[in-house]
Amino acid sequence: MSLLEVTDLHKSFGKLVAVDGVSFHVDAGEVFGLLGPNGAGKSTIMMMLAGLLRPDSGTIHLDGEVFDANNHKMRAALGLVPQDLAIYPDLTARENLNFFGQLYGIKGKDLIDRTAKTLQQIGLTDRAEDVIRTFSGGMKRRLNFGVALLHRPRLLILDEPTVGVDPQSRFHLLECVRDLAANGTACIYASHYMEEVQSICQRVAIIDHGKMKACDTLHGLLGRLSSDLSLRIDRPPVNVVSQLKGLAEIEPSENGEVTSRLIISRDQHEDETALNKTLLDVVQLLDRNGIRIHAVETHEPNLERLFLQLTGSRLRD
Repeated sequence: MSLLEVTDLHKSFGKLVAVDGVSFHVDAGEVFGLLGPNGAGKSTIMMMLAGLLRPDSGTIHLDGEVFDANNHKMRAALGLVPQDLAIYPDLTARENLNFFGQLYGIKGKDLIDRTAKTLQQIGLTDRAEDVIRTFSGGMKRRLNFGVALLHRPRLLILDEPTVGVDPQSRFHLLECVRDLAANGTACIYASHYMEEVQSICQRVAIIDHGKMKACDTLHGLLGRLSSDLSLRIDRPPVNVVSQLKGLAEIEPSENGEVTSRLIISRDQHEDETALNKTLLDVVQLLDRNGIRIHAVETHEPNLERLFLQLTGSRLRD
């Protein structure tokens, strides 16, 4: 049984439909990615999972039971890293963790030990006594992350946790997520940074305009795409264009262009030797006709290409 089961969630704000029939599940020890542009509905989904918004319809099951936002035990199983910083700038890092730890009901030596461990996890032990307003943006993000870890949640919800952070802090946060999942924590990672989602998530849902466009393992999602080779060649005459049919696709050239782009595609289910043979046939044909190849590029399957295919637009910030 999955730790979290989400079925047919709907949420509207007036005439705006923010979430429209979204369903998915998350297992213990899994990093599940929610990928989509700002305004896609990711944050609304996160807020409903955290009990901060009530869905108009649909169900959320946590560990086999209907999620009740007023149930203290269920709420204690969740950790939320919000997109907006939820820490106090006039307190030190240790004071912030102690404060939130007491809200979770953690006391005494247990609170001291957990605070020390969390500071170590987020790489802020040497800045524990410094006031937060003196921290960099990346350090604030790490503390924001640490607050959600203190009570050892079984399900961690991360809503754009690396927005605006430096590369070092981004790397540290991603490593923390990997470590948590390796130790059995279920993680939902919402982002519009495709490279992050592709690097840490086992399964990914692509959301746009509140709808689930796709949901599968990374391998399954990328298997929907072909591997392409792109050749920039001299603009071919009509007789060569006809010979290339069935071997490659020629993109239409703009008026005045002296070169054309030639696309050779291989379905993911085809053997790679098929692509190599097609490439050889195309190169020999071009050579026989004295057509020069200016450049060759490979286009491997990735989430950005899939997103373009599913939504018809680039990922919007």
